[in-house]
Amino acid sequence: MRASDRLIVWCRRLAVMTHKELLQLFRDIPLMGFLVYSFTLSVYVTGNGIQTQLKNAGLLVSDADQSASSRELISRFHPPYFRFDGELSHPNDGLLRLDRGRSMMVLDIPVRFHEALIAGEPTAVQLLVDTTNSPQGLSAAGYAARIVGQFSQELIMTRNGRTSSSWETVPMILSDHRVWFNQDQNETWFESISHLLRMITIFAVLLPAAALVREKERGTVEQLLVSPLTPVQIMLPKVVAMTLVILGATAVALFGVMLPIFGVPVRGSMALLFFLTALFIVATAGIGVFASTVTKNQAQVGMMTLLVVAPMLLLSGIFTPLETMPVWVRYLMALSPLRYFIEIATGILLKGVGLEMLWSQTLAMVALGSSLFGFGLWRFRKQFQ
Repeated sequence: MRASDRLIVWCRRLAVMTHKELLQLFRDIPLMGFLVYSFTLSVYVTGNGIQTQLKNAGLLVSDADQSASSRELISRFHPPYFRFDGELSHPNDGLLRLDRGRSMMVLDIPVRFHEALIAGEPTAVQLLVDTTNSPQGLSAAGYAARIVGQFSQELIMTRNGRTSSSWETVPMILSDHRVWFNQDQNETWFESISHLLRMITIFAVLLPAAALVREKERGTVEQLLVSPLTPVQIMLPKVVAMTLVILGATAVALFGVMLPIFGVPVRGSMALLFFLTALFIVATAGIGVFASTVTKNQAQVGMMTLLVVAPMLLLSGIFTPLETMPVWVRYLMALSPLRYFIEIATGILLKGVGLEMLWSQTLAMVALGSSLFGFGLWRFRKQFQ
């Protein structure tokens, strides 16, 4: 048989096996339900529900002065950042409410607060902050320090005879910053994109592994091995079919939820985004192929997927910047394709950059993916020898 004829036969087998894998997946109703939920309702709920910026931080006030100055200071803690939870009749009640988690902050204003300000004497207020949720607590403390500092600055200016209209003539340093790529600091953009990347990663590992283990459970893998098909022709259609399904689900999440509901911008090339997403899915599928070689049923595949994917997601830079992690963790995450895919996806969607800016991340992802896929293929072949 000529080489061209062998190639045609090879491609036909690939197409038939890919069609067979798609039919098997679409007949798996629970898995399809999980897939549809993860790329539609789950993306919507995550985009709307997760808020990392300070919002509605509960504030209790113990105002022992009951003066115009104390009221002015309290009024500076306003929504949407703070929520006034009431005034305390006794300062010790504040600690009790903090212990019970009923509020996040207690502002304690001493007696003679207004009198000290009028007399030009130094005075202080106490702010107790519940930092059980440390990012929110530290953010609330930072906002409060800025409010008190602004209040103190305005008081000093007023005492020096400066009115608000004359402040522009006073020498001072202004922090004039400009926000790039997400000018409105819309959190739904980042949260929905992050959740989509998480779902792509989970299903890129889970679906090929589940498809391969399903053959083991039903005893059909031995039938396939005695057929003219090679191990590559058995494994590759599963990866191709699952890649097509995940790309379709990604399109549904983008055009059905993120663009029309959240207004997520697509500033770069959509074709480049889908091409690199396909590369990432194939790269990550190598982990799923390996998982299928060390497990015997779909329950074990699910557990193995959680074991591998959970640290990948937590340490990938989605939840916290890589720069804040220990050095050894950063070196470890350099071995994860997701670490590079995050930069690629956010770069194309939010920054509008192309391959000329993302070539290093793409090259690293392809190199890692080739290694993972080759290792998975080696393990798949070896288990039948």
